[in-house]
Amino acid sequence: MSLLNQNINVGDMVEYQEGTVVSKTVIGKKTGTVTVFAFAKGQGLSEHTAPFDAMVYILDGEAEITVSGEKYTVKQGEMLIMPADEPHALDALKPFKMMLIMIRS
Repeated sequence: MSLLNQNINVGDMVEYQEGTVVSKTVIGKKTGTVTVFAFAKGQGLSEHTAPFDAMVYILDGEAEITVSGEKYTVKQGEMLIMPADEPHALDALKPFKMMLIMIRS
């Protein structure tokens, strides 16, 4: 199903599922990606790096994001840009949804 030329509530694209992380790729191109995630409480992404800057926009809930050892609490309607090649991790202290935008150029 194409998402082109449609009004879409981004938060409705993924639903919470207990004990897991749900994701949906909205745009996937060589030049970048947009992915929507729903994290159940207690879920997360372990520390890793990416070769490009990545922007996280919180759609619902609240996330704890660690970048280079510094913890940030990011709430609904807020964003955080994670620099390229810096270690980062995400934790769901309570359920949250986010949109991840990565531009590869």
